[in-house]
Amino acid sequence: MSKKRVLYTLVAASALLLAACSSNSGSKDTSKAEKDDGKMMTVTVYDDLANFQGTPKGWFEKYIEKKFKIKLNMVAPNVAGGGNTLYDTRTAAGNLGDLIITGTNHVAKLAKAGLLTDMTPYMDGKTYLKKYSGATDSITKLANKKGIWGINSSVSANSPTTPSEGLEPTTAPYIRWDLYKEIGYPKIKNTDDLINVLKDMQAQARKDEGKNDIYAISLFKDWDSNMMQNAGQNLAFYGYEVNQGFVLSKGDKYQSMIDSNSQYVKGLRFLNKAKQAGLVDPESTTQNWDTLYSKYQNGKVLFSYWAFQGQGAYNTTEHTAEGKGFELAPLDNAKIYSVGSMPDGNSTFIGVGSKAKNKARLVKFINWLYSPEGVQVQQAQSTGYSAGIKGLTWKMQDGKPVLTDFGKKAFLEGGTVKMPAEYGGGTWKDGISTLNFVAVNQYDKDPSTGYKYGYVTWPSVLKLNATKLSKDWSEHMGGATSSMQYLTKNNRLLVGAGVSYTAPEDDSQISTMRGTIGTQVKNSSWKLAMAKSDSEFNSLLASMQKTVKGLGYEQVYKVDLKNSKAKNALRAKLIKQYKEEN
Repeated sequence: MSKKRVLYTLVAASALLLAACSSNSGSKDTSKAEKDDGKMMTVTVYDDLANFQGTPKGWFEKYIEKKFKIKLNMVAPNVAGGGNTLYDTRTAAGNLGDLIITGTNHVAKLAKAGLLTDMTPYMDGKTYLKKYSGATDSITKLANKKGIWGINSSVSANSPTTPSEGLEPTTAPYIRWDLYKEIGYPKIKNTDDLINVLKDMQAQARKDEGKNDIYAISLFKDWDSNMMQNAGQNLAFYGYEVNQGFVLSKGDKYQSMIDSNSQYVKGLRFLNKAKQAGLVDPESTTQNWDTLYSKYQNGKVLFSYWAFQGQGAYNTTEHTAEGKGFELAPLDNAKIYSVGSMPDGNSTFIGVGSKAKNKARLVKFINWLYSPEGVQVQQAQSTGYSAGIKGLTWKMQDGKPVLTDFGKKAFLEGGTVKMPAEYGGGTWKDGISTLNFVAVNQYDKDPSTGYKYGYVTWPSVLKLNATKLSKDWSEHMGGATSSMQYLTKNNRLLVGAGVSYTAPEDDSQISTMRGTIGTQVKNSSWKLAMAKSDSEFNSLLASMQKTVKGLGYEQVYKVDLKNSKAKNALRAKLIKQYKEEN
């Protein structure tokens, strides 16, 4: 009870501070734009998506210093321990950041508290912000006040029922195909079979390399929120998504996250079975994303939940030419979930903080992020994204975009190539944008080239990627030339229509309970994944269920279920509207 009272007190105090801020911390005069002093400036970026904190170095930082005279100072909750602590502390102090990248669920409170800038006075000539007006309008609606308070990420001109991915689904089971080949391509009917296959692959890899520090599965905590995100990826294998909060959904079928037979708990059981089989890296509970990524690069991990992880790190030109690399596993009972394209963007937005200096320049920077050049440069993150700096990593040749020799090294050979001095030196991969922000869907058409931003879809790159590895995979996957083609052809893809939906703000009681329950679910999930036996797993699960129900889980779930149904209703409306307009 004392802990609850402390939490309620903290929430109440934060609310009072926010209320105090609302009277004095907004833009001074939204009817007149403030002038830019033209000087080099350090911009504090509060970024829920970032995996880096502090002052970044490298080519992207050099690029924007030259173009905008700005240096970034990243504030990243992912790095600072996760949770809402950093957000709550900074909002209570009246200054979240100069640039703000966070969930759209925060828009109403930030606008009311005067922590966002109305960008209206700075919109002259902002072609791309105006082009995606649906994404700015949705933020205005959430703010519930006149003005332009930000813009959603991942906007798209494609149909909401068109997958937002290119050649690879966002989340799916990827395995080291060369090792799968070595053990004879055994059939994988379900995730139990997958564990057996991974066990044989791990044994084969250790035998081949003569090393015992190779593990089938390796995990990290950086992206955990109200659950263990690694376990949550299992949802996508079977067409489920975390619809809202603690609600899982597959179309209009709903599950409670903590139910004993929920897809999330099945994901935990999968990891625990792998753990009991000796397949999980013992450093999983302590390492971060960067450490894990280097293990993929060095061939120490054999299974990946994402193409950008396994393929991005290991599938270099040298490896794929040798027939080595990650490819989609033929999981027979899979129904891979794909997020549909979002005409009005997704549930993350970018805006300008009310205390920021040189706001005109920051709005100009945001507009650039949504321009072809901005998408090309800032979204040059990893496999499947955009192609970086024109003239350095890519160029137009005979009317078509192609990677340069330098670009091939940057994107297809692990990214360790050294950058020219004029771009700040260092390696390509170490210099990519730390914003980790997708302004425009990378599989939308780039108007400057006539082809999609995602370079892996370019004809020239498809030809390059026809390697010994891809040919062997294709032969055993019915002739498919990409994972998305294979999944579509075999009816193993479920597309959730892309919709910009933000749930109504929780009242203070639900919000407090949600935070406490989420922490309990997350911490218990790691214990469940690492349990030493089935009986210990079941005991821990029962304990978690009892504990969170005692913390008000059913009340929070009821709210989430209502919001999930509202989101699906909006999806149906959007699909109908799109059909009528097209």
